[in-house]
Amino acid sequence: MLHTALLTVHVAAGGAGLLAGPIAMRARKGGRWHVPAGWSYQACCGALCATALGLVALDPTLWGFGLIAVATEAAAVGAVLVRRRRRPGWLPLHANLALSSYVSFVTAFVVQTAGGFWWVLPVAVGTVAVSGTVTRLTVADRHSRSAQTVPAAAIGAQPG
Repeated sequence: MLHTALLTVHVAAGGAGLLAGPIAMRARKGGRWHVPAGWSYQACCGALCATALGLVALDPTLWGFGLIAVATEAAAVGAVLVRRRRRPGWLPLHANLALSSYVSFVTAFVVQTAGGFWWVLPVAVGTVAVSGTVTRLTVADRHSRSAQTVPAAAIGAQPG
């Protein structure tokens, strides 16, 4: 009975997280949809991790899935912490952590539905997509920060 309850919540949280993630990804950052979708995703990730650990406690042979669950939650929580601190260059790291945790969600779904070596597909595609997004955000961030600095010659300083 406990196993069924944990598994039901686990599957529901996974499904809801798979829906909330893309909403947060596609919405304007910090906007009307991004923030609530991001918090919904975070709640789903927390529930997924907690129920995974419960399932591992009931069947210790699943310990590897417990490690994956904890790593997924750590990435999602890390994304929130990075966003809250807002240190220079925070956005690429926030995106990297949040998107990486989502790749884990998708990979788990593929493992449970397709099995076998199909898990390689979301990991490969997700890694390329996360890398491209983080690179784009890093370039944009550097460009934005360099545009904010005033060249020494513009304020009357003598070069060299």
